[in-house]
Amino acid sequence: MNRAPNTSGYVHGTEPEEQQRLAVMNRIINRGSLAALAPVPGERTLDVGCGLGQLTRDIARATGARTLGIERSPEQLRRAIELAEADGETALVEFRAGDALALPLEAGEWGAFDCAHARFLLEHVPDPGAVVAAMARALRPGGRVVLEDDDHEVFRLWPEPAHFGAVWRAYTRTYDRLGCDPIVGRRLVQLLAGAGLRPRRNAVLPFGACSGSPEFAPLVTNVIVILEGARAAILETGGVTAAEVDDALAALEAFGGRGDAAIWYGAPWAEGVRP
Repeated sequence: MNRAPNTSGYVHGTEPEEQQRLAVMNRIINRGSLAALAPVPGERTLDVGCGLGQLTRDIARATGARTLGIERSPEQLRRAIELAEADGETALVEFRAGDALALPLEAGEWGAFDCAHARFLLEHVPDPGAVVAAMARALRPGGRVVLEDDDHEVFRLWPEPAHFGAVWRAYTRTYDRLGCDPIVGRRLVQLLAGAGLRPRRNAVLPFGACSGSPEFAPLVTNVIVILEGARAAILETGGVTAAEVDDALAALEAFGGRGDAAIWYGAPWAEGVRP
């Protein structure tokens, strides 16, 4: 089995705070992602960049077929296994260490999957086209690749907290500095076609909340944790000062207490079929 070195540009780290952030976000957005995926009973699925494996297990429950999750972070992989064990669901899934740019599949697994899925992964790799091409190779003819990823330029908070716009723009530049694409979400259909797949569906999955919604506070916290975790990388871009980052974080805290605040976002999503 191939154990490739990490070639990802993941900017968030794998500390316990990041694991908690990911777990909360999974609880908020997995239902919409799963509904768009529309799992088919019996469908054998490859989940690339599976993280904590919560959506991987959702897919396995929906299909009734054992699902393979690939994750390059030892911390996230270990936590995915722990969560599956705690819920008595180890028979549903296999979690395997490996890099998205060198999928750790056995010879007999190439061309054997009905569905290959990746969410919020392509923004963190320097060659997303290579990842999608490998996912396509993992499919049987007629199988499908499903992609969901970010376009960070469409993220909006309103009323916008002081300095937030400048800090968020600097945050998106941290992707560029790693050779990654912060707006890869708008390219998903192009990436599918470039891998020899026939694009079949695309959408923008709603992702946001307003004050008064139970999801609002966790989403505000999510933004704060992202920026705090990427603080050093944000400052290295030279786009904002340390004082501006501090002011933006304080303004975000205040934003979370407003009665008229809203988070507006949509995650691009697309599906392509292997001829």
